[in-house]
Amino acid sequence: MEDKDREHPQAHVDIYEKQPVPFGLVRFGVAPDHPEVKNVINTFTQTAHSGRCAFWGNVEVGRDVTVPELREAYHAVVLSYGAEDHRALEIPGEELPGVCSARAFVGWYNGLPENRELEPDLSYDTAVILGQGNVALDVARILLTPPEHLERTDITKAALGVLRQSRVKTVWLVGRRGPLQVAFTIKELREMIQLPGARPILDPADFLGLQDKIKEVPRPRKRLTELLLRTATEKPGPEEAARRASASRAWGLRFFRSPQQVLPSPDGRRAAGVRLAVTRLEGVGEATRAVPTGDMEDLPCGLVLSSVGYKSRPVDPSVPFDSKLGVIPNVEGRVMDVPGLYCSGWVKRGPTGVIATTMTDSFLTGQMLLQDLKAGLLPSGPRPGYAAIQALLSSRGVRPVSFSDWEKLDAEEVARGQGTGKPREKLVDPQEMLRLLGH
Repeated sequence: MEDKDREHPQAHVDIYEKQPVPFGLVRFGVAPDHPEVKNVINTFTQTAHSGRCAFWGNVEVGRDVTVPELREAYHAVVLSYGAEDHRALEIPGEELPGVCSARAFVGWYNGLPENRELEPDLSYDTAVILGQGNVALDVARILLTPPEHLERTDITKAALGVLRQSRVKTVWLVGRRGPLQVAFTIKELREMIQLPGARPILDPADFLGLQDKIKEVPRPRKRLTELLLRTATEKPGPEEAARRASASRAWGLRFFRSPQQVLPSPDGRRAAGVRLAVTRLEGVGEATRAVPTGDMEDLPCGLVLSSVGYKSRPVDPSVPFDSKLGVIPNVEGRVMDVPGLYCSGWVKRGPTGVIATTMTDSFLTGQMLLQDLKAGLLPSGPRPGYAAIQALLSSRGVRPVSFSDWEKLDAEEVARGQGTGKPREKLVDPQEMLRLLGH
């Protein structure tokens, strides 16, 4: 929950976090080669240093403390725990070794404790990513970036070691719909097109007749599609042609393909390809649907990464949850039928948008909370806040990690990174973190 200093001079905000470290998606979701996106950490740190804001990590709401217990201790509670599950493909062969979610892969190279033992097998020359969003592009970029370009980032030591040994040469990003419906943004696409040592593979046939259709679409989509179209159909200049000719790795977008099953290797022990249904589009604009034509196509590969979206989990039986939409039912952030309970971010709106969208969203929820406070809709009279929760946690043997504890871990990470020229070497084992803090 963001600090409402300016809006409410007496408010005190406690932040509870499942991980022993702060910053959530900024630490564990943003790609290591995008350090500028992490600058928002400076703002968060300023907020955490306010005398009226406290951070309590290593506390899992729903397990270590319940939502009713929090509601009892505070005047208002905001749930903004995001979407920590990946959407399943729901196709045969999904459980085979060699198949993993893009979410787990990102967690692995970013040092998310629960994914630290993933160890993906990169000994095959072709990887297929199912999905065409920014996460799919992030994963493709990390797979294809020369490791020496990653060694000065905060990627984990283990991930860098595996990527140095990688034999992946070609990455296909597969989407059910066409070039006009891709979910990634222009910055990420441009970065991919200019990736050192890699060349794009786009089929000009996928772009036929697109020139006319582009005229009607909104400007950001128009610029994105024009860049795709140019890359697919224009002859590159001599310099770019030479760069592409010397590239040892490649990535391509496969459109109008919907995964039907993951194909097993002859011995049935692992993934060896994906069977795709060829699709065509029906409907107009944003409502365009991909419909199977009846044709099939097999795409051989040794690694399958699914990147078809995220979903939120219910955190506590006392909180209403719409399992079909994967959100907490709410009106402008107010949880339906539970006064004093709010939600923000992906668990409020569903898993779309970037960090900036989610920040705006949290400001809106904060405003609703303040409106309710002014209107006298929140409990009056004092509430014990952290004192009550601390007693509960202590009786349950849970040791919270404070923000000053985090600053010790932060200093340790930075020190470990210095020897190798990295901004930090992330600690990935929660037990080690707690040991370092003497917990």
